[in-house]
Amino acid sequence: MSQSNQSGALLAISDLHIHHPENRAIVEAMRPQSDEDWLLVAGDVSETFGDIEWALTLLKERFHTVVWAPGNHDLWTPPKDPVTTRGEKRYTEIVEMCRALGVHTPEDPYPVWEQDGRRLTVAPLFVLYDYSFHPPGTATMREALTKAVEARVVCTDEFLLHYDPYPSRAAWCEARLAYTEERLAALDGAPTVLVNHFPLVREPTRILRRQEFALWCGTEKTADWHVRFNAEAVVYGHLHIPRTQVFDGVPFQEVSIGYPREWQPRPGPPPGQPRRVVTRGAAGLPVSATDGA
Repeated sequence: MSQSNQSGALLAISDLHIHHPENRAIVEAMRPQSDEDWLLVAGDVSETFGDIEWALTLLKERFHTVVWAPGNHDLWTPPKDPVTTRGEKRYTEIVEMCRALGVHTPEDPYPVWEQDGRRLTVAPLFVLYDYSFHPPGTATMREALTKAVEARVVCTDEFLLHYDPYPSRAAWCEARLAYTEERLAALDGAPTVLVNHFPLVREPTRILRRQEFALWCGTEKTADWHVRFNAEAVVYGHLHIPRTQVFDGVPFQEVSIGYPREWQPRPGPPPGQPRRVVTRGAAGLPVSATDGA
């Protein structure tokens, strides 16, 4: 574990998608509330290496500490990107870029945020998905994928998120689960904030209009991690449905900006500032059963 902080806020955001000019403008205008603020970035900064580097460079210049967990878009290899690496090698290159900037990644010692004597280990995760969030009426991955294809609901990951050198995305997910679980277990029960692009539990996906898309939203194998690894909060994105739910007493915050076509019709001002991370026991948390209803 690494540095600690004594006064700043713990803030989070995800799904910046700065290839959209409207979203790039949001990031350009983003400022911390104090010089000591931390920013947790839960993936999908952009789709090209250069854009990701631009955004994380800017944010690291402004925030005391920046922590990044990869989203699926961050790992794409689009034809327009001059950086043509794929799969695990692309992820490794982004990690190396982050380290050069001083941004924490899932491969680094977990930083410890401290305020008023309270210490929380901030753990950025990269565990992908394994197609185990089956839509209703399906029992196997093959059956679920067939139904998704028939419904014409297929994530672009199938074309742009390569999994070299693994035989499949599910196999890459399995390797990441084993690696990450070992690291979290080594914390010996220390209170954590878990930061992952995909929700760690299935329940947040049940609001999706097209349940077929849940296949690309996580893995059942992380369903108890918030309990096993003593999470005070879980931060995620991907769904583009910002909200807070409570599972087993732990607040799960979806902190995405999303696409302009999604946030522009919403009432109120456009998204701008990252959200303050809400931890276990905070006043005003929504009352929720274990299914998040």
